[in-house]
Amino acid sequence: MEIICESCQSKFRIADEKLPKDKTAFLKCPKCSHRISVPPVGSPPPPASEPDIEEDFFSFDEDEDDSYDATEKPFDFVEEEGKTALLCELDPAIKKALVPVLEVLEYHITEVKNSREALKSMRYHSYDLIAVNEFFDTKNPDANGVLIYLERLNMVVRRNIFVVMVTNRFRTMDHMAAFQKSVNMIINVDNIIDFDKILRRGLADFGLFYQTYKDCLE
Repeated sequence: MEIICESCQSKFRIADEKLPKDKTAFLKCPKCSHRISVPPVGSPPPPASEPDIEEDFFSFDEDEDDSYDATEKPFDFVEEEGKTALLCELDPAIKKALVPVLEVLEYHITEVKNSREALKSMRYHSYDLIAVNEFFDTKNPDANGVLIYLERLNMVVRRNIFVVMVTNRFRTMDHMAAFQKSVNMIINVDNIIDFDKILRRGLADFGLFYQTYKDCLE
């Protein structure tokens, strides 16, 4: 079924078997968070068009109420002033290089297995750092659900998140490529062994870049 958000006109597609057959389903637009109602399967669908995002870029609830479901929360407790990190990486060798560094820097790490799980985690938590492989849960790096979601975040939220993209296409610390991909830092898999030094440098530059702005806000 082809779906179009009434608020921002974003388009996406839902597999019919994922929708209830006898009642209306509700989903949240991944771009603007507008709540969209989807009629039961078999009802006349909206005009068909090519989707510009994958179906994993949203979540929907069959019930209209936004009731609290503790099972959907990756964690509910973080120490005072604790830092959080979301790890979107499936390669065990790369994870082995990333996790110890994040632990040394005292990040509370959440590891996810796919884009849907990552988006659900970001729905309830604003992470300080997100490390994502450009091929995470996709064969097309330009259609990475996590990166597209982060690119569309409101800048008030996005500027407080340090995003690291793991890639084999771009050079480590390539600022132009990072700007193009809407991330804060790029690290090539060939340099993953030096992740500690590279991340510390990137975080230092990130802090300096926004220091004056944040001081003015305070």
